[in-house]
Amino acid sequence: MIHRTLSTIYWAVIALLALPLGLIALTSLSDRTIVGFPIGAPTWHWYAAALTDPAFRQAFALSTWLAAGSAILAVAAGTWIALAAAAASRWTRLALMAAALVPLVTPGLVHAIALRTAMQTLGIDPGIFAILLGHTIHATPYAAIMVAARRATLPPDLIDAARDLGAGPIATFTHVIAPWLRPAMLGAAALAALTSFDDFIRSFFLGGYDATLPVLVFGRLRSGLTPEINAVSTLVLLSACALGVLSTWCPPPDSNRYAPKGNGF
Repeated sequence: MIHRTLSTIYWAVIALLALPLGLIALTSLSDRTIVGFPIGAPTWHWYAAALTDPAFRQAFALSTWLAAGSAILAVAAGTWIALAAAAASRWTRLALMAAALVPLVTPGLVHAIALRTAMQTLGIDPGIFAILLGHTIHATPYAAIMVAARRATLPPDLIDAARDLGAGPIATFTHVIAPWLRPAMLGAAALAALTSFDDFIRSFFLGGYDATLPVLVFGRLRSGLTPEINAVSTLVLLSACALGVLSTWCPPPDSNRYAPKGNGF
């Protein structure tokens, strides 16, 4: 009885969370020029209009490029922070992680204003490079947390065995640490990419003449919500779901990888 009740509550919550997303997808098939019910005869017209719109295509390409770039940079920075924290003393580790988490706990509007002020102080003009730095700074704490949690599960004996077998710092990282951290690094990259792709506040404050997809959608919303915007939102939602599914396919590290080979590494 308790199990059935909890299952019912679970699926009710899932339905409540999925209802707005389902309405977006449903209204994107409307044959009307405004969002509302009834939607009329289902049509793919708005998807074709979105895919052939040069502004949407350019904004999607820019957002994709920024998401990929910020994901790579954030994972690199987050991994370095996690490894440095793991090698430091307790209080140094706490201070390092606390400093790394500042962008995560700062309100988005305050963080965007701070980034804009810092960019102006450093002489960096608003544009793609400024957005890339802002997205990287915002996504780095996510990567640091995920990699640090994975690093804490690494058995110290593996590192000691690698060093006993003659592996230097680079070989130890390449053959032992990096494979162990790979699931967390890939998960952090996916999360950082999704965070960057969806980031509106930092893109709005740091952007120049080239608009990202969230900024473009915000500009189009000033003239009213249309099924074309819902079609774009549905495409972005499907892309995010596909990325999430792909990120779950990362296999765990192979234990045989850490077995001694010949005379060592």
